[in-house]
This record gives sequence, C-alpha cells and structure tokens, in this order.
Amino acid sequence: MPHISQHAMPDQKTHLGKAREISSIPRSNHEEKVWVYPSEQMFFNAMRRKNWEPKEEDMSVVVPIHNAVNEMAWKHILEWEAMHKTECNQPKLMKFQGRPKDITPKARVRSWFGYKLPFDRHDWTVDRCGEKVTYVIDFYSGKPDPKNPFAPSFYLDVRPAVSVHGIWDRVRMAWSKGDFF
Repeated sequence: MPHISQHAMPDQKTHLGKAREISSIPRSNHEEKVWVYPSEQMFFNAMRRKNWEPKEEDMSVVVPIHNAVNEMAWKHILEWEAMHKTECNQPKLMKFQGRPKDITPKARVRSWFGYKLPFDRHDWTVDRCGEKVTYVIDFYSGKPDPKNPFAPSFYLDVRPAVSVHGIWDRVRMAWSKGDFF
C-alpha cells in the first residue's frame, strides 16, 4: 500500500481511528512479514484521494468489513495454492491492485445472462517460491442472511489470471470439485 497519511483532512469533522490491524497475509520481499491494514483515517484519506465521497461516520464499519473481505480473498487463494506442492510451502502476497472499473471477461459474460456486475475487482500477485502468479478477484454483493438481514454479505470469485498455467489450474480445480458434471 502506498504511504497514506494518518493526518485528518482539513474539512474533517470527526476523529477517525489511527490504529492498524495486522493481517494474516504473508508479505513478500518486505521488512514487515505480514500485511498491515490501513487505519480508519488512512482508509478515509485513500478514498478521498481516489475522488470518492466517503462518510466519516462509516469508517468504523467499512474498515473491518474491508479487512474481513481481504482475509476471505486470501483463504480462497490458499485453496488454489494448495494444488501446488512447493519446497517453501508458503505463498506470499507481493502486491495487489484495485481495478474497480475493469470488468473481467467472465463477469461481462455473466452479465449477459442477467447476473449483476461485480462492485470491485482486484488483481493480487503472489510469490510462489520465486514464481509470480496473478489471481483475479471479482467482488460481488452476496445474498442477505435471513437470520441477520443487516449483516453485509459478499461473494468472491477468486481464480488464477488467464495464462497457460492459470487455465490449467482452473481445469484442475474444476475437475477436483466435480464441476464438469
């Protein structure tokens, strides 16, 4: 994550938290061993920098959801990585890039059949023992839980990016889950 200020915006009316949560996601090629999530203030500042219109009062809810969704994405990536037995046995996240305006071909085709487009997309690059592997993540709003209709719900479509190895991994995963039949 680029350096984002912990300073309040000049027109900010509410104090936002500056504490940062440590993730479970191992970090590649960095002195910090794991990724550290942005504070409420950093998240607010980043959204403003991207010309979004965040509400200060939402940050105490939005930031924990952001962190939980990223943890969920990493768990999905680990499911894909489990197909690869490597000597280091520890994939690490090298970098990530938010691409909310770039619709993946899969999401576009699904939309032709009436499905909603994802609200966000990320590309995460993983270090698999020296090999760079990119994963594409489409973020969708999930179905509400009837037992807790106010709880946020998300569906993540996580898969290797299109490449010879990525397509092969997709076929292997589909076969192992019996998704061909």
